[in-house]
Amino acid sequence: MPSEPHDPRDIPILTNAVNENVEAALSIDAKAVHAAILTETLELADSLLHQAAKDIEATLFERVFDRLRAQLPELVDRILREHAAAQAAAQEDPKPHG
Repeated sequence: MPSEPHDPRDIPILTNAVNENVEAALSIDAKAVHAAILTETLELADSLLHQAAKDIEATLFERVFDRLRAQLPELVDRILREHAAAQAAAQEDPKPHG
């Protein structure tokens, strides 16, 4: 039986679509759909949280490293000055041992 060509003016009636969707919805296992949605949602949340934690960790590492890079030269200079001053003071005022 040859099928007739589709007429573009043949628009489906809304009640036909609704009836088809209701029939399809009645055949769905609501508990299974609920469980599937819940499982997928939790997996997505877990994945997003892990990625966010990695992003936060990378950002914090970069900030700490930048601060260390900025503060380390002054810290080394200060310690060297303090050590040199302590040595100079020890040479000027030697204390007898014993």
